[in-house]
Amino acid sequence: MFENIQSFIDRHESFILTTHDSPDADGLGAELVMASILKKKGKEVRIINSSHVPKYLSFLQEGTEIEKWNPEIHSENLENKALLILDTSEEHHLGAIRDAIKKVKESFVIDHHELKPMSKLKGFIDSTASSASEITLEFACSLEIELDPHTATAAYAGIVFDSGFFAYPKTSIRTFKAAMKTMEWGATPNHIYKQLMENSSCASVLLQKQALSSLTFHAGRKIALMVLRWEDFENAGAEFEDVENIVGIPLRAKEVEAAILLREKEHGELFCSLRSKGALNVSKIAQNFGGGGHVTAAGFRSYSVDETVKKLLSSVESKLDM
Repeated sequence: MFENIQSFIDRHESFILTTHDSPDADGLGAELVMASILKKKGKEVRIINSSHVPKYLSFLQEGTEIEKWNPEIHSENLENKALLILDTSEEHHLGAIRDAIKKVKESFVIDHHELKPMSKLKGFIDSTASSASEITLEFACSLEIELDPHTATAAYAGIVFDSGFFAYPKTSIRTFKAAMKTMEWGATPNHIYKQLMENSSCASVLLQKQALSSLTFHAGRKIALMVLRWEDFENAGAEFEDVENIVGIPLRAKEVEAAILLREKEHGELFCSLRSKGALNVSKIAQNFGGGGHVTAAGFRSYSVDETVKKLLSSVESKLDM
């Protein structure tokens, strides 16, 4: 099953592991699992991402160096390194580190998102898996490699984050088996839940309040839309990463089929997050805007709030009418 991953590893001695920009628990969990596997195989490994680890996920970084990409420092000797990309198969999702793709000896992807037809990055893609952490943990098990408690914790965090605590459609028996294996190796679900769900700043709660105050319903209340401007972050004293878990709140309403959150960065760039209850494939919608993701959770980047709202609502409504 994992022959192409093993072949890629066998071809190289020095690896850089990375994930999508604004790393989440799954991307980080998969990185840490693969780093552990590679180190046990005697390989040289560095984890380098385009942006820092979010504060709410800092517990995953304890005792592990996860670097922020700096081309002046990290570009040296790239021609002798292999790039292993976790939890995305899209170059533009990588951020600044995507520049390394053309310089390294070889790039390889391990991902669980639906592959876009025109994607240039190749590797191991299993869209039936709940998470990249699930895939990498299964790979560790196939090699009979046991993870230390910290890495098992990261793997469990990645699994529950991307499976919605075992509630999203891709949750399967293999998801629970993977989670159970991490517990055998020392992961503690209650501790991880508290870190992921009960560790927010007061500023993030104020930001949640602001997001809900912007809430509007469309298409007979089937679509919920929230918009956070840059000044909302400033007024709340919040950071851009503090939006985690906000977009799904409107889905608690019975009528709502899709939830949209637009968040604006300081210089006008928009991060657009989409969620659905399953009847609507938001990954297909996000792909039309240059993004991607899962059937029930996806996103893309854009500019101009008003123009994006108009086009996005039209796109979602047309799919709901089908």
